[in-house]
Amino acid sequence: MDHVEYVYTVGMDATELDDYLRAGSHGVLALAAGDDAYAVPLSYHYDGDRLLLRVSSHDDGEKRRYLDATGTATFIVFAADTDESWSIHVRGPVTESSAPVDEATLNEWFPPFRLFDEAVEDVDFTLYELGMESVVGRRTLD
Repeated sequence: MDHVEYVYTVGMDATELDDYLRAGSHGVLALAAGDDAYAVPLSYHYDGDRLLLRVSSHDDGEKRRYLDATGTATFIVFAADTDESWSIHVRGPVTESSAPVDEATLNEWFPPFRLFDEAVEDVDFTLYELGMESVVGRRTLD
């Protein structure tokens, strides 16, 4: 592979991981049930201690089934453009958050929810917390 272009990357330190997670708002949650995988884009909120996921419950319950079946989930936050690229993988258990959160706080913590074919009154949210047992990231070398 002599003619394939490469970009060198380096690992992120704790400060960089914290900065990138605080600046972001979307990622992909990867779950599994037996031999079946499921990945879903979600909005998140990171406050320096907790990574909270806003999960809608307007579908047939597929997300909930995979959430219940997954022991260790992976949440991926990333950006890849021509000048800078980076990715962070957060791994750990996902549990329903017990923290009471009102609508004003949801609006402060998360970007607007994107509706597809759902009616507003049919969409409800549950907050989940991803236990941050492992957090690793890489970024483009300066």
